[in-house]
Amino acid sequence: MNPFTQRVIEIIQGIPEGYVMTYGQIAGLAGSPRGARQVVRILHSSSGKHRLPWHRVVNARGEIGIQQEEGRMLQMLYLRGEGVEVADNGQLDLDRWRFIPLDE
Repeated sequence: MNPFTQRVIEIIQGIPEGYVMTYGQIAGLAGSPRGARQVVRILHSSSGKHRLPWHRVVNARGEIGIQQEEGRMLQMLYLRGEGVEVADNGQLDLDRWRFIPLDE
């Protein structure tokens, strides 16, 4: 596993319940500020294997990025279950719910 992938996995595993991070935020912390799409790829390929809390990752606008209806609703359900307020359109307030690690 390359160092960027390993770091992305560690960062996602470290997102606490009730908070979110953005794809770009994770990419930047992992050392590749323009690597948001790589974070998406890592989530798709590694979520099950590494038991990643994939539902805690949103896009830069504070929206659920999943377009497929079932996955979108599941992410909303999981986030709401952790106390995150998510509008029916998948929007949330990043100023309130974004996790900012100490090393950011």
